[in-house]
Amino acid sequence: MLSAGALREHLLAARLAGSVATSREVSLRSYRLFAARDPRVLIGLDPEWAWKQSDLIALMAEKCGVSADPRDTSGSDVIDPGRTLAALDAFAERLQVAARNRSPVLLGTGHPHRLLGFYAALADALSAAGCAVLTPAQGSCVDITTRFGLRTYNLDYVRGVALVREPGAQAAGCETGAHSHSPLPVRLALAGAAEAGGPLPELVVGDHGWVCGAGQLGFEAIGLGDTDDPALFVGEAEGRVSVVVPLDDAVRSDYYRPLTRYVLNRACLSQ
Repeated sequence: MLSAGALREHLLAARLAGSVATSREVSLRSYRLFAARDPRVLIGLDPEWAWKQSDLIALMAEKCGVSADPRDTSGSDVIDPGRTLAALDAFAERLQVAARNRSPVLLGTGHPHRLLGFYAALADALSAAGCAVLTPAQGSCVDITTRFGLRTYNLDYVRGVALVREPGAQAAGCETGAHSHSPLPVRLALAGAAEAGGPLPELVVGDHGWVCGAGQLGFEAIGLGDTDDPALFVGEAEGRVSVVVPLDDAVRSDYYRPLTRYVLNRACLSQ
């Protein structure tokens, strides 16, 4: 059993919390773009409130522990490990409820190279507890605007976790998928589930557009968010996202394994 104290030490050593790789400059740029309602940063959320950059700095200081001083404009951003641990406990509690109720769940990630293993372990445990792990619209195409222009991806599932791949990527040896912030894949998956007439998810677990896109459509959503992902925390503040865990979402994939053990233990789920 991994204690909260041991996990706190790991969060700091792996730079999942504490001083993280995400820079203050990158985070402030995201807050500016969010305040301007740039869809690249809204990632599927349609904010109800008018958010200024100063409001977002205050919110992220409260939720993540970043500096609340707008004059801090450079250096590494900071995440309070205490806030990460508290959110992980709330995250685990929601998984426990889903397992107890045998709720259908949908898991998806825009960070497959980093977070696929974390979500796949949750999918395995929830499935073992009797939850239906949904895989709707598998193989469907979705067009996503990237910095390289409009690109077509395929919606796929690996160990019960949704992701997007470029056509032919798996044949070329790419076993995970593409990095994406877009809410379009979760919209496609949810529409596919509805069209198939099967169960709809009672809980969506993921990051980026998977969380914001699902929450905006009225589905309960929980996930992980970095300091440059204000949309997830705004969604939580406005009541459309249930839980967001503040952490660096782009460290080495094996650094998330202790979090997996901690969450499954707190949720009373088998590993």
